[in-house]
Amino acid sequence: MKLAVGFVALMTTLNLFALTIGEKPKEATIEKENGGYVKDGSAWNSNSIKEKVYVMFYVDPDKKNVNEVFSQALKKKEYRKKGAYGSIAVVNLAATWKPNFVIESILKGKQKEFPDTIYVKDKNKVLVKEWNLADDSSDIIIFDKNGKVLFYKAGKMSEDDMQKAFTIIEENL
Repeated sequence: MKLAVGFVALMTTLNLFALTIGEKPKEATIEKENGGYVKDGSAWNSNSIKEKVYVMFYVDPDKKNVNEVFSQALKKKEYRKKGAYGSIAVVNLAATWKPNFVIESILKGKQKEFPDTIYVKDKNKVLVKEWNLADDSSDIIIFDKNGKVLFYKAGKMSEDDMQKAFTIIEENL
């Protein structure tokens, strides 16, 4: 009996940090030794996810191509022209064997190439710990204009996942 109560308490505690559809996630900040914005190194805070429908990619650099089909399809939709839409790419630097300076150099180039995308470095798995995101993976999260989670997928998006994501974005623009 004590074991069952302990297990329920543990699962409830873990669930406090997990993303829940329809709810705003726990506030998280990535700053200083943990990372921050690629453009200037300043602190990134999850409270900045507001006023637009945001699609966030939380990616292990070794898994950057896992959801490339979805990424390319998003670009073709041209949601920025249709309404308040934004994209965030958070790179889980702690998930790769590649040196940070190499990835950071690539990210600076990406930020210049795609200035409308928010690029963030997560050097110590802050969002894995704070939001219980999948580690060593490619996570896709869609937020509404109030910062509430509308969609979450860890791993490769199926065709059904992609259609669901597009429908959610379009209904919330």
